[in-house]
Amino acid sequence: MTKKPTTESTRRTLTFPAVPPCDYASPSTILSSLTGLARSILAYKCKRFACNKRSAAESIRHVSNLLIFLEEVPPHAPGSIALSLSELHLALQQLRYLLEDCTRDGARVWMLMKSEHVADQFRASVRAMATALDVLPMEDVDVPVEAREVAGLFVRQARKVRFEVGVDDRTAVSNLNWILSRFACGIAPERSGLERVLDYVGVRSWSDCHKEIRFLDAELGFEFLSVEKREVEILSSLMGLMYYCRCMLFEVVDIESNGQSNEEHAVKVLDRINPDDFRCPISLELMVDPVTTVTGHTYDRASIVKWFRAGNFTCPKTGEMLASTKLVQNATIRRLIEQYCSENGIPFAESAHKNHDISRTVLAGSVAAEGAMKMLASYLAFRLEVGTRVERNKAAYEIRLLAKRSIFNRSCLVEAGTIPHLLKLLTSRDSSIQENAIAALLNLSKHSKSKAIIVENGGLVLVVEVLKYGHKVEARQHAAATLFYLASMEEYRKLIGEIPETIAVLVEMVKNGTSRGKKNALVAVFGLLMHHGNRRRVLASGVVPVLVQQLKSSDREDFVNDCLAVLSSIAENPEGTSAILHADALYIIMGILNSSTSRVGREHCVTLLLALGINGGAEVISNLVKSSSLMQSLYSLLSEGTSRASKKASALIRLLQDFSERRSCGSLLSIFQQDSLSMIGNPIF
Repeated sequence: MTKKPTTESTRRTLTFPAVPPCDYASPSTILSSLTGLARSILAYKCKRFACNKRSAAESIRHVSNLLIFLEEVPPHAPGSIALSLSELHLALQQLRYLLEDCTRDGARVWMLMKSEHVADQFRASVRAMATALDVLPMEDVDVPVEAREVAGLFVRQARKVRFEVGVDDRTAVSNLNWILSRFACGIAPERSGLERVLDYVGVRSWSDCHKEIRFLDAELGFEFLSVEKREVEILSSLMGLMYYCRCMLFEVVDIESNGQSNEEHAVKVLDRINPDDFRCPISLELMVDPVTTVTGHTYDRASIVKWFRAGNFTCPKTGEMLASTKLVQNATIRRLIEQYCSENGIPFAESAHKNHDISRTVLAGSVAAEGAMKMLASYLAFRLEVGTRVERNKAAYEIRLLAKRSIFNRSCLVEAGTIPHLLKLLTSRDSSIQENAIAALLNLSKHSKSKAIIVENGGLVLVVEVLKYGHKVEARQHAAATLFYLASMEEYRKLIGEIPETIAVLVEMVKNGTSRGKKNALVAVFGLLMHHGNRRRVLASGVVPVLVQQLKSSDREDFVNDCLAVLSSIAENPEGTSAILHADALYIIMGILNSSTSRVGREHCVTLLLALGINGGAEVISNLVKSSSLMQSLYSLLSEGTSRASKKASALIRLLQDFSERRSCGSLLSIFQQDSLSMIGNPIF
């Protein structure tokens, strides 16, 4: 009836989504689950508590006494005790959630800050157990007298015991608040004070700090809950503190995940995941708020709720009747989707808290977080300028991580003058330094002010050099992505395209690179195509046959969509159309249109076919007309596609119908060319 705690929770801390036993559950079934719950709670005696140690120990002691009573209750107990057992079951679930939070890896500083609330929760859980046991009809239960006495003792003690924050915890919280007040005043706290607080909660390494940051960031990311402004400020302040401590106190980066940092590990995980797994099985769109049903399948909340409201109480994937319509937030999948969208430049549809999320990204979140980040950015810029080789590498790596997290972080780092120093590191013979520097520049290049600074300091040539001759594959991939962001400015597209062999190297990466390299190079090519003068260079690089081959061989829908987007841009000109037709891509594109479940991909296909029909003339249109399934796919886009896709499908249908009636390509083009060309446009990447 209950699940064991997992190593990575998908709920927000200090929330207790306890589920009562089913109404039809027998007392013996509830009793069996209760004893299992109690034993799982007793297992927490061996775990480390960063704070509230006394309250946790007292609660576990009470449960050990309760277990003595529960083990004496006969298996076939009367139904009259079911209600009391159910209430006891709820209270034990809540206590187990609380113990899970108190020992959760990465949540140590946050739980210290919430120690007063945690003590209240221990008190509430134990007293709820006492109340449930107090109303249990003992006269209906055949248990030994000793067991009844244990139950009575449990109730009396549970109502008398005081759950208070310990003296040491109060001192640590006071020290923590003092440090945050120093940050808010723009004053660097003493190193000894930082070390004292971190040592108290057991944060003793770079990776411990990193876990705390990831946890705090995840707490801020629970947008489906109403997070009070005060809590946002506290979480943001603690993140600023942990950023500062990670950079200032720990010189050694003890890498996790078998030699990979968590950031690198996340990228590799994304590379192995099929993006189709991020789509809701009902709507076929990327999930915004993924939730899991009792059958274990995940859907977008809006879609599954609509399914239930329509009177359907089965699992859409399996057809299995659901015992409950309870939905559990799948925070792990949501974070992967957000990471995937961030890595691939896909806008992530926000929930009802969109404005809050934007403010959290653009602003520091609190005065203390702002002060900590500004001091830290200045320190890292100083390390880049005068530090040893090891110190510069560490600084570049920290900037790489910080710039990935938020717009505010990027702003502070750019204002502190880190970019010129990072550009100098691109020529380093140390592969690690070069990789960290280009990755940091990639994340900083997303900031509006950074592009001009990079170009003004000779960064274009340096980035292209890394693209061509970078020591590691990862560095070359980062360089390609950096060029994509720089190419968002029209004047820089021209400059990049004029650097010899740049486009040819990108095309080679699309052809033979890793999954991540192909993606980064492809988006860079797309960005360069937006400058008309680069179109000839792109065609001369032989990109069209490469893209067509990728359409044939790739099983990643997102990458296929990107290839289609680039081909759509190329097809706008007659020369591009000719190259696409020469590569025998027409039937491949029609096949994708007929089989793809992606709305974006289908729109790119119809955009391509429309351009090929207009620029390719009667021969192309004749081949399109011969396809028996094409018209069906086009009509489905009229009703199911976006307004943009619907307009393009409508234009192509009119082209095909008019051709069939007139059999005259010349008159056809004179009628439709002007109208249809306006609908081709630049595809949305």
